[in-house]
Amino acid sequence: QVQLVESGGGLVQAGGSLRLSCAASGRTFSNYHMGWFRQAPGKEREFVAAIRWNGRNQFYADSVKGRFTISRDNARNTVYLQMTSLRPEDTAFYYCAASSATYGSNRYEYDYWGQGTQVTVSS
Repeated sequence: QVQLVESGGGLVQAGGSLRLSCAASGRTFSNYHMGWFRQAPGKEREFVAAIRWNGRNQFYADSVKGRFTISRDNARNTVYLQMTSLRPEDTAFYYCAASSATYGSNRYEYDYWGQGTQVTVSS
């Protein structure tokens, strides 16, 4: 089992920045590729970003490319999502997830999920 706990969400004005953190415990963190997803009210959960187990490759949704940066610190068992130039349409619950097998955008290929953190961007 891998336990994931997100933090860092909050209310920010459009154009502002936030950094989300996801702390992992349980099995060896560096064995897992990590992803961030988000879900707005009434919408499907959507992919935001992913990073390989060793941090050498990142993959982003087109909607956040150039604004968000995913990173990880395997020594601290933590993955981050730095969000800049935030827009009202970025408002959602943000989840981190861990995958033992894949590095990509398909949420069904992730094995473990955190409980999420709310990000609200005001206009």
